[in-house]
Amino acid sequence: MSRICELTGKGRQTGHNVSHANNKTKRVFLPNLQNVTLLSEKLDRSFKFRVSTHGLRSVEHNGGLDNWLLKTSDEKLSSQARKIKRELKKTAVAA
Repeated sequence: MSRICELTGKGRQTGHNVSHANNKTKRVFLPNLQNVTLLSEKLDRSFKFRVSTHGLRSVEHNGGLDNWLLKTSDEKLSSQARKIKRELKKTAVAA
């Protein structure tokens, strides 16, 4: 399972551990991923995602999952999130 946030696309970063003697060794910085269930108000359904804590704060800041998906570009989203975004657009057109 890849360590990538399904909503923001945030993934692993590389860097160095730096000792007191300034020796550098490679290391990996992983995002803080959490398994969460987010509720879509327009679809009246809940969806399970693997989201970084930064992504979760962004979703809450934008007023929920529906608003976040409609504002975010498709390149950052996972395939599951893109499907939900398409459903949201269909319901908006139908209403």
